[in-house]
Amino acid sequence: MGNKGRGLSRREWMRRSGGAALASLAAARRSAAAGRSRRAAPVDGADRSWDSIVVGAGVFGAWTAWHLRKAGQRVLLLDASGPANARASSGGESRMTRTIYGADDVYTRMAWDSLEDWRWLSSRAGLPVLQPIGVLMFFGKREPFAVQSLEAHRRLGLALEELDRAELQRRWPQVSWDGVVLGLYEPALGALMARRAVQTLVQEYVAAGGEYRLAAVPPPAEGATLDGVRTTAGETLRAERYVFACGPWLPKMFPSLLGRRIFPTRQEVFFLAPDAGDERFLPEHLPGWADFNDGDIYYGFPDLESRGFKIAHDAHGPAFDPDTGDRRPTAAAIADARAYLARRFPALASRPLVESRVCQYENSSNGDFLIDRHPRWPNVVLVGGGSGHGFKHGPAVGRYAALLLADRLERPEPRFSLATKGEVQHREVH
Repeated sequence: MGNKGRGLSRREWMRRSGGAALASLAAARRSAAAGRSRRAAPVDGADRSWDSIVVGAGVFGAWTAWHLRKAGQRVLLLDASGPANARASSGGESRMTRTIYGADDVYTRMAWDSLEDWRWLSSRAGLPVLQPIGVLMFFGKREPFAVQSLEAHRRLGLALEELDRAELQRRWPQVSWDGVVLGLYEPALGALMARRAVQTLVQEYVAAGGEYRLAAVPPPAEGATLDGVRTTAGETLRAERYVFACGPWLPKMFPSLLGRRIFPTRQEVFFLAPDAGDERFLPEHLPGWADFNDGDIYYGFPDLESRGFKIAHDAHGPAFDPDTGDRRPTAAAIADARAYLARRFPALASRPLVESRVCQYENSSNGDFLIDRHPRWPNVVLVGGGSGHGFKHGPAVGRYAALLLADRLERPEPRFSLATKGEVQHREVH
């Protein structure tokens, strides 16, 4: 990986972090001391050690911190439990990267624009972050979503293969294609290894001179201004500007502002073991997949890195608290997954469950992201509302948020504004 001269070696990083945090307390103290030695002169009597503080080291916060640091800012990145920790929406194994979004050019462009950053990050990791195994979305009829996706890709000059049922059967005979009319295939896209991606990115950010600390930040006090964040350890940290990218904790951080505009929901993911010696469900023989299923999407991955075949139902689950919610899988969700497998992947329907995970989406009212300034604090940017499809867009979201924070964003996207976030869920983005 070429760690010479970059601080902690990857082996030392893994030893100290256990694969879940970036640095030991000693490394954090060294970084903090270096930050204190580089303090800027106070502008208004307040001691500001950093240009920007980013609260939340998930995929949105980490990429925002990275882009701010690349722009030459002194940046402090904070997280209460570590980058991509087990309760974070950016934790876990795999996320799909795709540009199939119907007529929605905004997210098609963002996913494509993020791809080169993911390739770069994958080149920096000891194991791949991006696995270009291909992505296949298939449909039971010639849905407007499919037709609009093809039109959007032609309009934007992006490749997208249209496959009929006969071709689907020829390429992937291990799938039951009953009732399927067409598939849309993106061979250059695939899976992002989520936890590995975020932890690698934070490691790169620190190597580039950024500072990271494990620190919990309670909700900021209501007031006319925000001139610092206070940690639960009693320390007050100050900067010129602040980003809050707290995922499912955003409604708790800003209850009066976002408590009724961001909706965390409980989502269950399952991994099943293919039959011993069965190669049909390895990534060499099956891409990442999503069954549009009349808008009630199921999706998953082949057996990546021997973790098992992944399946998840994209329907929003019940409301969920990321701190206190029960993370044990339910019998109903397992039965639902097996019923779907019996219809589409019959060889896996009765295979052993080898792993499960309960995570959460943090949904906006319609699925659009929130990337906007706080309505009362112009030096604060709020980033969230990943809505179950945000991970793949992390690099583009971070770039947008960093430009917005620095007053360098030429054309704000109206759909990302706080003003467009309603209090009633009506999902429009898939």
